[in-house]
Amino acid sequence: RPLGERLCSAEEATAGSGTYTRHGFIFSSLAGCLEKRSEDSGLPVVSVVRDAESQLLPDVGAVVTCKVCSINSRFAKVQILYVGSTPLKSTFRGTIRREDIRATEKDKVEVYKSFRPGDIVLAKVISLGDAQSNYLLSTAENELGVVVARSEAGVQMVPISWCEMQCPRTHTKDFRKVARVQPQFLQT
Repeated sequence: RPLGERLCSAEEATAGSGTYTRHGFIFSSLAGCLEKRSEDSGLPVVSVVRDAESQLLPDVGAVVTCKVCSINSRFAKVQILYVGSTPLKSTFRGTIRREDIRATEKDKVEVYKSFRPGDIVLAKVISLGDAQSNYLLSTAENELGVVVARSEAGVQMVPISWCEMQCPRTHTKDFRKVARVQPQFLQT
C-alpha cells in the first residue's frame, strides 16, 4: 500500500500499527502490505507492515560491499551491492573520495594505486546520498578496502601487504588499499 492511502472506515476495523485514524477513516502511515487480523472483541485490526528487505537502505556508519565501476585522480565511483551481509534488491551508487581512502598520509594517496575497476571493496557509509548524488564512502580503516581483485590474467589476486596484491599465476604485483577482512564480512 502507498503511504497515506485510505484503507477503510473506522467503523469497519480498528487501526493497528502502520496506520492512523482521521475523519472516521483509517489511513496507511507507511508504504507496505495490508494485514487484517480478526480480534475476539469484534472489529478486525488493520495494520500496514513494511517489506523489510525492499526498504533496506545503506545508513551512515554501515559497512557496505561495493564494486568499483570507474576511477579518476580524485575519487572512485562504486556500486553498493550489500549492506552488511544482506544483498540489496536495487543497487545504489557511491563515491570514495581520495581523502577518504586512507587514515594516514591522505595527501599522498593515489586513487589508481588503491582501486581498479572491477575490485570488490568493503567501505563505510559516511554520508547519505539522494536521487541526484551518491553515497559518500570511506575505506580509512584497516578492516576496509579491497577484498577481491583480479589480475590482468583474470586470476583472483592474493594480498601480500596492506598496500599490495599479487597474481598467483604471473606473480606480478599491483598496488591496492587492501582490507584486513574480519571473518563476519567474508562472503561465502
